[in-house]
Amino acid sequence: MDWIQTIIIAIVEGLTEFLPVSSTGHMIIAQNMLGVPQGDAFVHAFTFIIQFGAILSVVCLYWRRFFRLDNTPAPAGSSLLQRLKHRFHFYWILFVGVLPAVIIGLLAKKSGLLDWLLDSVLVVAIMLVAGGVFMLFCDRLFNKGSERNEVTERRALRIGLYQCISVIPGVSRSMATIVGGMTQGLTRQRAAEFSFFLAVPTMAGATLLDLLDLLKEDASWATPHNLTMLLLGCVVAFVVALLAMKWFVAFLTKYGFKAFGIYRIIVGGIILVLLLTGHSLAMVD
Repeated sequence: MDWIQTIIIAIVEGLTEFLPVSSTGHMIIAQNMLGVPQGDAFVHAFTFIIQFGAILSVVCLYWRRFFRLDNTPAPAGSSLLQRLKHRFHFYWILFVGVLPAVIIGLLAKKSGLLDWLLDSVLVVAIMLVAGGVFMLFCDRLFNKGSERNEVTERRALRIGLYQCISVIPGVSRSMATIVGGMTQGLTRQRAAEFSFFLAVPTMAGATLLDLLDLLKEDASWATPHNLTMLLLGCVVAFVVALLAMKWFVAFLTKYGFKAFGIYRIIVGGIILVLLLTGHSLAMVD
């Protein structure tokens, strides 16, 4: 990958990470259009690692809420474990929410399914269209949240199960977790914010796993050029995501998912037509 490819793909990641349009799917499309070779171990790792760069913008933007402890008194008669859970409630909820993704993600990676999915533009296109159709109606189905509803352990676990669907490129982790939150009675804004928070441990784990796998299989990829591309991609994705995140929360709260659903159907439909008529997505051979 060269500098131009890295910057363009990182911009795509930063813009789409928090939108319900699938950042991984858009990066796969962008890589194909830019002529980035698919199936390469470094390209797969790059796809995940720069997502973590974008996710770090959550910590920056919501740092007051992310680095906090519950200082209110625990209920009378609480055990030591209950007092600890009360004190570290925010982090405990994130731990419960991320557990399903850890299990499913490891199984998908060990089976080779994840690498196969990351190489399939057809899967991305199909899931973009299918998810887009769903999003045209999901506001009517699930928009009954209340500001009084909190993210409990049970709700966090169920949202975490929804997140597992996003192992399929084109589904969108953001869409899966926000819709998952709405099915649990959360408002769109609260569901979106919990989706952001849940992304931090999820992508941190995925990034660490990819780095360890790369180093274990073949450390020859860690050339000065590749490391520079990774750093550049993370920085660009971080800055762009930081700018895009607040806009997304405001837009989603006011207008819902319909516009994103239409966008997904158009993009996925165009790609399906190109693939089924034997055309290549590559703009650069």
